[in-house]
Amino acid sequence: MKTVSLSLLTFFAITTLLAQDENAIDSLQRKQLQMVDSIMVTPFSSELPKTVVATEIKDTLVYTLEDMKEARKIDSLWLKELFGTGRFEEMYGSVVNEVYEPVEYEELPTEVLKQRLEELNARTPFNVEYNPSLESVIKGYLKNRRTTMARLMALSDYYFPMFEEQLDKHGLPLEMKYLAIVESALDPRATSRVGAQGLWQFMFATGKIFGLEVNSYVDERSDPIMATEAACKYLKSLEKSLGDWDLALAAYNSGPGNVSKALRRSGGYKNYWNIRQHLPRETAGYLPAFLATMYIFEYAEEHGFRSNGPKFPFIATDTLKVKKMITLQQVAEVTNLDIEEVRFLNPSYKKDVIPVIEDENYVLRLPIDAVGKFVANENAVYAFAEKELAEREKPLPQFFEQSDKIRYRVRSGDYLGKIAEKYGVSISSIKRWNGLRSNRLRIGQRLTIYPRKPSGATASGQSKKDSDHNSARTYTVKNGDSLWSISRKFPGVTVDNLKKWNGIGGTKLKPGMKLKIKKS
Repeated sequence: MKTVSLSLLTFFAITTLLAQDENAIDSLQRKQLQMVDSIMVTPFSSELPKTVVATEIKDTLVYTLEDMKEARKIDSLWLKELFGTGRFEEMYGSVVNEVYEPVEYEELPTEVLKQRLEELNARTPFNVEYNPSLESVIKGYLKNRRTTMARLMALSDYYFPMFEEQLDKHGLPLEMKYLAIVESALDPRATSRVGAQGLWQFMFATGKIFGLEVNSYVDERSDPIMATEAACKYLKSLEKSLGDWDLALAAYNSGPGNVSKALRRSGGYKNYWNIRQHLPRETAGYLPAFLATMYIFEYAEEHGFRSNGPKFPFIATDTLKVKKMITLQQVAEVTNLDIEEVRFLNPSYKKDVIPVIEDENYVLRLPIDAVGKFVANENAVYAFAEKELAEREKPLPQFFEQSDKIRYRVRSGDYLGKIAEKYGVSISSIKRWNGLRSNRLRIGQRLTIYPRKPSGATASGQSKKDSDHNSARTYTVKNGDSLWSISRKFPGVTVDNLKKWNGIGGTKLKPGMKLKIKKS
């Protein structure tokens, strides 16, 4: 069979191994990393029959994409189960609602637990000491949450090497990796009820402080590497302030202010267990959950847990900087990966879109063999993406270039509507760009604005500009028109502008209505 180069047509061809027995199935993932140089691709053409057509190449069978989609349905169900978000709610609920009543679990006698906790205490800077509350949590996890813990161990095989690298780099205890399990159940897109996001559950403002940006397309709080590095910096600063890793964990959960108040209310005690009753309920269950998780992972084999390793070892993935906007669905199509796999490897892209913005370094993470295929054929990949995006009925919204961003300082007399009109944007956009939950502003506050029009004429250049800006024309509403569709017809005009200029309170329009449109 003749080898062909990938083109737009060959995006609809993929390869797989046909396993004939259990040994072949077990070796499938190992072979994937060895096949980069040996796999050939069958071009998809009209000559191929609709049924499965297989060609043997070096003991490898090659199939068309349609048949592969059917074959991967079972994998997809498992991926959704593995990468699903149910574990986060279960973990969060167990931390908040733990009752600490004695749990019967004969497989773990109290004396054995005490001995193992002593061993843990000797090799970690955390205070791992036996007490009945901790025993209750550990036995409760082992008895009632074995399935969840097993899935978390499978995910940890991917995330922990990444965590350990950053923790070692910043001089933090490697056992801190278990904190991400308590925080998010290793779900990079986990969102708490109060808006904390990602593996390490950063709030919007805290994430900003530690360099994690959020915009319409990208939430760096969900980027595993960037968020882990930010969490290391935050935890290091907390331990430096509080002088104790247990207290640093408590402060990470509820803030250093709550820990300081608990220290005062306890009468000066500094041990976590002595101030625990003065902490918020969630934080009171936080350290026991962390220590219980650490114990179960450190003694996994003794309790019958087995991990078969990650589907994609972190070391067997790589990144590439995208050159043109592309969706994760398009990436999945051209690399022959399940969309859930691509999302798992790239969780920071909120809308499954990787934008290209000046001075931003947004990357795509893929298994190594898929990276090679992508780079070797990137011109065809981007051509495919551009063509597919152009043919969509509703194209993705235009993302503003970084060079268009300005920082506005709130002055006396400013309000969101005034600022929005000044720059030709909507109030909701300003609130979204800056994480505002109300319309209140304070003097001196800095706002990020992506203007659609200049801030207005200066005092020295008024006359004609002011005259043009203040003049207005009339637009007659037609069938099917909406405030939004009309605003798109006039650069710099927003829905809020139209409402203000025409005294409109709602959104309903009637054909034949005359709307005043001011020039921008």
